[in-house]
Amino acid sequence: MIAVDTNILVYSMRADSPFHAPALKAVKQLAESNTPWAIAWPSIHEFLAIVTHPKIYKPPTPMADALQQVEYWKESPSLRLLGEGGGPDAVRYWAHLRTILEASDAKGPRVHDARIAAICRAAGVREIWSADRDFSRMPGLLLRNPL
Repeated sequence: MIAVDTNILVYSMRADSPFHAPALKAVKQLAESNTPWAIAWPSIHEFLAIVTHPKIYKPPTPMADALQQVEYWKESPSLRLLGEGGGPDAVRYWAHLRTILEASDAKGPRVHDARIAAICRAAGVREIWSADRDFSRMPGLLLRNPL
């Protein structure tokens, strides 16, 4: 399964991004295919925070438009939204998070990326699409930049 990171989601929505066309094509390809793909909930939260931030984008995306975009992604029958979960899922998540944090020497802001990587690994994701090279330090995930 392929997971899509925040930056690809942001670029796919923001027409003013120099990476808009390839990001939109990549996300659309996944959404319209029968191949399972995923977005971790922390990536959705970060997407909403970034595209609506008035200090990042002028003008920012209205929250209603950003929320509608998430609804569009959710319409894809092959999409799985991933979180830490509870019970056995939480145990698997913690094991992956600890391994990733130790192996990647993640600190500070990189802990957020490690969280996304651990959520993905616990759900069986093998590949993450991102323009963030920090994911290359996370064991157990193949990083691919679709741009």
